[in-house]
Amino acid sequence: MQSVIETLKAWQPHPFVDHFTVALILLGILTDLVASIFSARLWLRYMALTLMIVGALGAAGSNVTGGWEAGRVWDSVSGPGKSVLERHARWGDILPWVFGGLALWRLGLQFIGFIAASRPIYLLVAILAGAAIIYQGHMGSAMVYDYGIGTALLTGGQMATPSPLPSPPSQLPSPALPAPEITSAPGPTSSLLPSPIPSIAPTTAPSPSSPVPMTPPPTPTNSTASPPAASPAPSISGGGASATPSPAESPSPPAGAATNL
Repeated sequence: MQSVIETLKAWQPHPFVDHFTVALILLGILTDLVASIFSARLWLRYMALTLMIVGALGAAGSNVTGGWEAGRVWDSVSGPGKSVLERHARWGDILPWVFGGLALWRLGLQFIGFIAASRPIYLLVAILAGAAIIYQGHMGSAMVYDYGIGTALLTGGQMATPSPLPSPPSQLPSPALPAPEITSAPGPTSSLLPSPIPSIAPTTAPSPSSPVPMTPPPTPTNSTASPPAASPAPSISGGGASATPSPAESPSPPAGAATNL
C-alpha cells in the first residue's frame, strides 16, 4: 500500500483532483438552482444530488493530495508566499467537512419529508460554499503563478528570477587589408608586384552620322593591247623641205636601197 501511495505522490495528482472537485460542486449547485425553478423535472434534482455527493468525495481527495504537496514544499517557502500557503491549507482542511455536510443535507432533502422544507436555506448555504471554493482555487493559482510554489522555479521560498540571456557578441568589422600598389612602369622591382589587370576598352561601333571612308574601286585593265598612238604629223618648214624625222619616228631604209647624198 505504501508503494502505491508513493507512486501517486510522484504523479502529483493534486491539481487535477482540485479541478474536478471545483467543477463538480459548482455544477451541482447550479443544477439544484435550475431544479428549483422546474420542480416537475425530478431528474434534475437527482442529478444535483449525485453531483454534490461526488463533489464532496473529490473535496476529501483534494485535502489528502494537498497534504502531500504541502509536506513537499512547506519548508522551502517563506515570505509572502508562506502566508498564502497557510491560508490555502487552512481552507483546504475546512471545506471538505462543509461539502460533506452539504451532501448529507442534500440526501435528507431528497428522501426525508420534514427536511425538504429547509431547501431554501440549503441553497443559500450551498451558494456560499461555492464562493468559498472559488476563493480557495484563487489562492491556489496565486501560489503557483505569483510565487512559483510547487514548481521548478521555486528557490529559497521565492520565485526564481530567470537569468537574462547572454547578449550575442558584437560583430566587429574585419580590418581592411591594404591594397597592393600597382605601377604601370616596369622597373627592377616590378616583377615582385602583381601585374595590373589590363582594362579592356569596349569597341564602339561607328556612329551612323559619321562618314565612312570609301576606297575607290580599282580601274579595270583591258587584256587587249590598245593601238599605238598616232605619230604627230611632220611639221613643214618654210623652205618646203620636209623636216628630218626624229630617229624614233623615222623608219629605217630598206636593205639595198641607195642613199642620195
